[in-house]
Amino acid sequence: MNKWKLNLKDARFLISKELKMIIRMLRKNQVRGEIPSVEQTREYLEKLTAMLQLPKDVKCESFDVNGLPVEWITAPGVETHRVILYLHGGGYICGSIKTHREFVARLSREARTRAFLIDYRLAPENPFPAALDDAVKSYKWLVSEGGIEPKNVVIAGESAGGGLTLATLMKLRDIGEPIPAAGICLSPWTDLAVTGESVRTKADIDPFITPEVLHFYSKLYGKGQDSRNPYISPLYGDFRDLPPILIQVGTSEVILDDSTRMAERARAAGMDVTLEVWDEMIHAWQLFAALIPEGRKAITRIAEFIQEIFERKS
Repeated sequence: MNKWKLNLKDARFLISKELKMIIRMLRKNQVRGEIPSVEQTREYLEKLTAMLQLPKDVKCESFDVNGLPVEWITAPGVETHRVILYLHGGGYICGSIKTHREFVARLSREARTRAFLIDYRLAPENPFPAALDDAVKSYKWLVSEGGIEPKNVVIAGESAGGGLTLATLMKLRDIGEPIPAAGICLSPWTDLAVTGESVRTKADIDPFITPEVLHFYSKLYGKGQDSRNPYISPLYGDFRDLPPILIQVGTSEVILDDSTRMAERARAAGMDVTLEVWDEMIHAWQLFAALIPEGRKAITRIAEFIQEIFERKS
């Protein structure tokens, strides 16, 4: 049965003092009208996530898949035959296993599922389709050599990683690979043509991302390619025969419409969609779960979705 869920009621609450502090910090570092360099952006994300400490009881096993750095992240008590393949965000130009390890470990614990975090190649050094190729390669390895059944894999990601999750699902379908159980998209960037109305209407509200930055990152990743290529911007893709997806997005995001339009089009194609629009939440607020209760509540919802999917597939 198709699912179309606009979960506003459960998400409405006054934002916490901790989130207000995060918003002030982000605004302090947000320079309107200027675009930080790639190096500055990478350094900023490293500093931003350095405050998040990995719990000592989480096991991390690093290795490579045909040259691609990957890491198993296993919280105590998880089901090792079930996997969250996580594709980190960062506008396709930054982010890494290091920057997202704590968040993914937290998700692994809450969902009681082992996680597989990858260091896909970044632009501008490695523009499209490098990230997509690496995501597909990692999934194919899980199924062929990792011994994980497709029905026991969920692909997830935030921001650019959310868009990459959708692009990966489309690519797997198109090349005839077995489809995973579900996709999870947190504040996904699905439209690198940057045409959403919220890019304009939310520009003064979003403390994290500016329209200028979106256009800059899009050019670096696409590097002359058509930005409406569905593998770059899944908003323009074919949603038939894709697995269920969960989308979480905040009302204080310039790319809010990337989620709402995506859900509308996917629904029209008969896709099983759960859309949650969280009042006053900022871009990828889930990543701050160690610091804010809103992030922890969102992770609880994600974990519930994952468990529901696996129970449905078992």
